[in-house]
Amino acid sequence: MFTIWGARQRFCDSLNRRNFLRIGAFGAGLTLADVLRIRSQASAKSLTTGVPTPSQKAAIMIYLPGGPSHMDMYDLKPDAPKEFRGEFNPIATNVPGVQICEHFPRQAAMWDKLAAIRSLVSVDEHSDSLVTTGYSENANRNVGHPSFGSVVSKLRSSGAAADVTPFVSLRGMSRGLEPGYLGVAHRAFTPDGQGLRNLRMSEGLTAHRMDERKDLLASFDSARREVDASGTMRGMDSFSDRAFDMIAGGTVRKALDLKLEEPKTRDRYKGVEMFLTARRLVEAGVGCVTLSIGGWDTHSGNFKTLKKQLPEVDRGVANLIQDLHERGMDQDVITVMWGEFGRTPKINNSDGGGRDHWAPCMSAMIAGGGLKMGQAIGASSARGEYPKDRKYTVPQVLATIYTAMGIDPSMTFQNGSGRPMHILDDRALVKELI
Repeated sequence: MFTIWGARQRFCDSLNRRNFLRIGAFGAGLTLADVLRIRSQASAKSLTTGVPTPSQKAAIMIYLPGGPSHMDMYDLKPDAPKEFRGEFNPIATNVPGVQICEHFPRQAAMWDKLAAIRSLVSVDEHSDSLVTTGYSENANRNVGHPSFGSVVSKLRSSGAAADVTPFVSLRGMSRGLEPGYLGVAHRAFTPDGQGLRNLRMSEGLTAHRMDERKDLLASFDSARREVDASGTMRGMDSFSDRAFDMIAGGTVRKALDLKLEEPKTRDRYKGVEMFLTARRLVEAGVGCVTLSIGGWDTHSGNFKTLKKQLPEVDRGVANLIQDLHERGMDQDVITVMWGEFGRTPKINNSDGGGRDHWAPCMSAMIAGGGLKMGQAIGASSARGEYPKDRKYTVPQVLATIYTAMGIDPSMTFQNGSGRPMHILDDRALVKELI
């Protein structure tokens, strides 16, 4: 096993954080059959401990790495002093009384299908851990709380279609996406490099030849079963069969192939194709998809950067949400978009004007899943510095999403020492969404 480092993301602490992929079939040196076998063992254990099966809703988690400016997206302050309000103007949405940034015209026109939380508090930490696990990287370092997608994988593995993996990351792997004490079988599948090659037949391998290989493997296994008094080998056959199904059936592989989408749809998503890929994956039955876009650590050139990035985000989000509605999937797919923290309400004196880290207040966008849309929840102070009312935490938003997915955020899993651990400790719900 070895590690390939992927896209480099430099943040203001001068550290380079890069996506990584551990090579071996699904990572950690496991074959497809190994991964499926481990997942089944974990699911069987869950059944014996009474862990319920969640609904078949899906989640799309959009991460904005570096910490986006809440003051320039969903929480503009046009009446604040110039050094706070910045360069952008608010525009009205199609919901009376709600305004968002002028660079979000598509979202503004469909705000009845969206909602924002403007009164979130976070931690000053360049990590996705808080928004994916509900715990900061610092707090989670020696605990190993699992990511949201890993919990979905844990609960859905036994009921998932043979050729669909429950958790896919379109942004590689990160600390926040790790499965922690749920185990390696519930890591995200990353469809790049070796991960994508695992879903393809080897060069020159036809379906007929694949069947022959499957038969050959079965003949070896039958010999091994004859000397196996425990019956373990008979059970292992099904995992090999499912691994073959994932390659031959190719549901996830086909979902990742955007050439199968209509050209006019691909044109709509040009430059933001990851949003289209996410939609295709949840259509294929994937339970959680995570993606990222842009770089938001805007200590300098904040407005120059956002003038380019905000329209891209607007187009990706609007196309995704509209497609989900047109396909009748809006009640079954929850979308959330946020970064690790907000940015300073007061603009600094750097080149082009920047905003620094600001954990006391940030915003998030959320849509779908049967939650109440067409609103802006909570308010920050006149200068966007602190929550003024309806203060919420990131774990409470995750608890609300878990609940909408049919997952009880108070349920427990055993860690490596056999100690029962709650999915979240801070699990009050965002009541305005329910």
